[in-house]
Amino acid sequence: MRFQTLFEGRWIFAVVIALGVSGGLLGWLWLVVLAALLVLFCINFFRDPDRPIPPGDDVVVAAADGVVADIIEIEETEVLKTRCLRVGIFLSVFDVHVNKAPIAGKVTYRQHHPGIYLDARNPECSIKNEALTWAIEGAKATLVIRQITGAIARRIVPWSQVGDNVEKGFRFGMIRFGSRTEVYLPLTATVEVKVGDRVAGAQSIIARLN
Repeated sequence: MRFQTLFEGRWIFAVVIALGVSGGLLGWLWLVVLAALLVLFCINFFRDPDRPIPPGDDVVVAAADGVVADIIEIEETEVLKTRCLRVGIFLSVFDVHVNKAPIAGKVTYRQHHPGIYLDARNPECSIKNEALTWAIEGAKATLVIRQITGAIARRIVPWSQVGDNVEKGFRFGMIRFGSRTEVYLPLTATVEVKVGDRVAGAQSIIARLN
């Protein structure tokens, strides 16, 4: 557990613990049990393990834990303004929600986009939901990463700024309670995952840059 990650859940922990204390004072065992289960859930949600990071400027790692939801060729219109390969990762409420830099490089772009809160499995969520777009300029390419909220996740927390130099696997932000993270790759990249694969942020190789 890391303090920075746990700090994002401080109010949630406070409310849940207050419920448990209130249940104890009132003699409501069911509320104490419920609060205890919620505390365990929150501890699991805000976990943030260290992992071995594959080396190499050509190696692109997953920016999030979760399941590869789609791999498509699409026009990236915000930063690169060219066609890219997009790898979308769906994060359930049981996944680690800290996002990791897929390559080492310099943060050259960060832009928040207001929106609605469709389920992160809805194909339209990439366009309509609240999101935060990043670009990291690496040794071999500039990659775009999008953090997208879901029906339950309604807060994106950025921890990095434009101009920051980040290492591969660096924790640049998180999304709270179920969401989606997308990585936009050059068309020349070789994708190493397929739809349905489960990936671990900063550890699983999702592509190689050619």
